[in-house]
Amino acid sequence: MANRLAHTSSPYLLQHAHNPVDWYPWGAEALQSSAAEDKPIFLSIGYAACHWCHVMAHESFEDPDTAALMNQHFINIKVDREERPDLDSIYMNAVVAITGQGGWPMSVFLTPSGQPFFGGTYFPPQRRYNMPSFREILLTIARLWQEDRPRLLQSGQEITAHLQSSLEQKFEARPLQTSTLEQASFRLAQAYDWKFGGWGQAPRFPQPMTIEFLLRCAHRGDRTALDMAVHALESMALGGMYDVVGGGFARYSTDNYWRVPHFEKMLYDNAQLSRVYLHAWLLTGSPHFRRVCEDTLDFILREMTLPPDPNGHTGGGFYSSLDADSEGEEGKFYVWSLVEIQQILSQAQAAAAASHEPDWPAFFTAAYAITPTGNFEGRTVLQRAVDDTDLAQQFGIDAASVPDLLARQHAVLLAARSLRVRPGTDDKILTAWNALMLTSLAEAARCLDRPDYLEAARRNGAFLLENLYQDGRLQRAWRLGRAEHAAYLEDYAALALGLLALYQSDPDLRWFQAARQALEYLVAHFRDSRGGFFDTADDHEALVMRPKDIQDNATPSGNALAAHALLQLSAYEGHGAWRDLAEAMLAPIQEPAARYPTAFAEWLCALDFALASIQEVAIVGPLDHPLTASYARSLWSAYRPHLLAAFSTFPPVAGAPLLLSDRPPLHDQPTAYVCQNLVCRQPVNTAAGFEDLLAS
Repeated sequence: MANRLAHTSSPYLLQHAHNPVDWYPWGAEALQSSAAEDKPIFLSIGYAACHWCHVMAHESFEDPDTAALMNQHFINIKVDREERPDLDSIYMNAVVAITGQGGWPMSVFLTPSGQPFFGGTYFPPQRRYNMPSFREILLTIARLWQEDRPRLLQSGQEITAHLQSSLEQKFEARPLQTSTLEQASFRLAQAYDWKFGGWGQAPRFPQPMTIEFLLRCAHRGDRTALDMAVHALESMALGGMYDVVGGGFARYSTDNYWRVPHFEKMLYDNAQLSRVYLHAWLLTGSPHFRRVCEDTLDFILREMTLPPDPNGHTGGGFYSSLDADSEGEEGKFYVWSLVEIQQILSQAQAAAAASHEPDWPAFFTAAYAITPTGNFEGRTVLQRAVDDTDLAQQFGIDAASVPDLLARQHAVLLAARSLRVRPGTDDKILTAWNALMLTSLAEAARCLDRPDYLEAARRNGAFLLENLYQDGRLQRAWRLGRAEHAAYLEDYAALALGLLALYQSDPDLRWFQAARQALEYLVAHFRDSRGGFFDTADDHEALVMRPKDIQDNATPSGNALAAHALLQLSAYEGHGAWRDLAEAMLAPIQEPAARYPTAFAEWLCALDFALASIQEVAIVGPLDHPLTASYARSLWSAYRPHLLAAFSTFPPVAGAPLLLSDRPPLHDQPTAYVCQNLVCRQPVNTAAGFEDLLAS
């Protein structure tokens, strides 16, 4: 029999709709039931692609005896952390305060008013891993609720007070200075693993924001930063965490070698990583970085994009994640046996009549050092072991031909893999995550000259504007025609940045005006009088506290994104108050950012932008003119992290960026204006003259 979760739209909640647990979604009904029945709340927070969430669900939430205990003593609430980052933030901070660490599944016990008094993450069904069993915890909490309730209530009050005080943590504001960037880069170099790449011990995460910051430092002339960024990107792209067959990145590596991933694929990782590989290609010219970027974006368009429906409604939204598990096994979809690879590639080589090429199975197994015993539970996670030069020498071929031959073999294996049982897809569409992917696609479209990427970016921008707004209010999530949950700070800020990226690739004023509208709403409804912004709007439902995260996590901090959006739109609009607001946010963040750069990398990117000599480029004239196209090619042919561009016919229409005002074309030719450091150069209307302006 289905429980209340059957009426929700979240794929994660629907996974639990037939548990014997009497689950509630978060809301007034659950909180009122807790008070009316005098029961504490058990809050379980997770997400659809979470492997250990599945494990705990199977072991405990599907078990009738455990469910009976939960139903007897608690009001049980399930939350999808991706739909409700506010609840996830509040109660994750509580779990970290209680236990010293966090993660998912998150298990928290609350008073009827929502105050947390005990929590943890995964709990096993029997005592193991030096942990009590989940049933022991349930019985202990139930007994204490009856026999020693004042102690639990006091604990809830103390933890809530601690969470409130953490919001008021102050750092000393100081003038914005490049030394902060230099100190952060130095800290990263001190902590960097020059053997395997990355920071910290396993599980090892990809850190795309940190690498983006290093690329910005490299653009400023920091050679060590460039070496770190390139080494990290090369290390990850060898495979393992990176899917060399189908493109795209898994969530993290379970080891220090980037070899065995946690196999779930998240939209936000692939959005940020595809963009940082694009930037690394622009900076270094490495064809491998370009290939990783394109393969990752192609994977998103192939496997994680909402298609148009039969009624003609436009698709284009991006799904949230692919599960780690298929057929009940983690990673089964992605791993290979030696025999399997030999059979598939032998048949493919024969069918392709490619007998003049090296033996495909031998070539491929040498490239990836595939053995009969494998490197993961008797099978193989593909990770490149021999570079192009050595592989070419071993098989007597030109090294330049190696990437193409491997690409064809990857395509053969991808076709074979597509016949397997696929991992589950979390097909809800989240505004902030889609906006991150929109930014990457829009930039890749113009830098790589990929019209298909531009069309996908246009569809995504239109989808978000047409489906995620309800009665003028942006929503967090959409699925099966239903948009819900009021959007958060990160949604508005990321959307503004994504639409600005799209506007620079497709100069349709619709995108620019929607970006400005999102930022205006953000400033009006999320602002904290003490500085920065809350994560929730001023009319959000009342919670035990109003969250305000400033640290970057797997996705950028909403506040850091907001600072970046304020800086960009202030440059477009000449809006000094927005610039002042961003600088006021950045001033106190410099101390922790210099000390803990991996936790503040998006902030460091925003600081880099604030400290840079921004190039503001206005191009006026027919958009389809060859000279206009030439200007665009010059703009996007290099890594230019401190450049903003606007295009328009003349005269600009109402609502165009102020940057385009009073910019007449010269001699009826498309004309480029470049301003830098509040000084505008003489406009030009030749391709060579524009190149000189950009370089000066």
